[in-house]
Amino acid sequence: MKIAIVHDWLNGMRGGEKVLEAFCEMYPEADIFTLFYQKGKISALINAHRIKSSILGKFPFSGRYYRWLLPFFPAAIRQFDLKGYDTVISNSHCVAKFFRKPKNSLHVCYCMTPMRYAWEFRQEYFGRHNRLSRFLISLCLDSLKKQDLKSNDSVDLFIAISDNIREKIARYYQRDALVVYPPVDVEKCRISGSLEDYFLVVASLVPYKRIDIAIEAFNRLKKRLIIVGIGPLENELKKMAGENITFLGWVADDKLPELYSKCQALIFPGEEDFGIAMVETLASGRPVIAYNKGGAAEIVKKDCGFLFNAQNPQALIEAVGLYENKKHALNSLAIREAALKYSKDKFKESFNKIIHGTL
Repeated sequence: MKIAIVHDWLNGMRGGEKVLEAFCEMYPEADIFTLFYQKGKISALINAHRIKSSILGKFPFSGRYYRWLLPFFPAAIRQFDLKGYDTVISNSHCVAKFFRKPKNSLHVCYCMTPMRYAWEFRQEYFGRHNRLSRFLISLCLDSLKKQDLKSNDSVDLFIAISDNIREKIARYYQRDALVVYPPVDVEKCRISGSLEDYFLVVASLVPYKRIDIAIEAFNRLKKRLIIVGIGPLENELKKMAGENITFLGWVADDKLPELYSKCQALIFPGEEDFGIAMVETLASGRPVIAYNKGGAAEIVKKDCGFLFNAQNPQALIEAVGLYENKKHALNSLAIREAALKYSKDKFKESFNKIIHGTL
């Protein structure tokens, strides 16, 4: 069976690229098609595959300013020639599923989320722009939404990363989806014999992650907070932060487990489609303090963490207080056990079972 994988873009190693790594292990002969490809920012496992990037990747400064090319993404993805492939897997959170499906091929969409800036979070992404810019952006996003719906005609099977995303696929696309949780390398995470005094944030520094809530809360709490991640809001967030808050920037994957295992708790103030950082924290035996929506509502169960219902600093402060009052009753082994169902092996087994049952 000849397999192609269509991935939105390859310019860093985030959650979607961790899924792609699992696909690379499962299908070592698969070819990868993507809008943008920066070899130096991608793992050796992915780089070992034949990778075809779009014409947009040849634009000057596209590596840094690729987001501004969003209106051209659909046309670029449709230029890929996928004839001869029996199965095409789109690993999609934007336009990966927009490709022209070859005749007699199977299109399986592993859906990270319906394009969030078209369907949700417009204010979070673009609310700071002036009125004219917001108007033009809205026209673009309305067009993308129509193309997003049209592209579903080529999808034979939707697989969602969570029940949260399955519900969104049903709401926005009127399509059914199976759920296969994304692969998390829980085996790299270990319970530490000692804890330190810091709380932890691991996230891209973009608007919808709501890192500003964590900063405002910990400015008032005066507790130590470490923030791991990079993004366009980095300078703005640093200006907000007090001396008790440290920004580490990008941290290599092999360094994260120690940060997880020694933190008091992971702080997760945004609404996420799933939340790999939450699972990695639980696999390290540490609790999660999260906004009670999206992936957190599925992942953070009783005795594994603390959920808050209002997305504001005061609600987070109260949840941290609840943690302080109950932290001595937490069981690290039980917390880790709750994370093991999200292992990479379980992902591979479930995904392969679906694929072979469909063929």
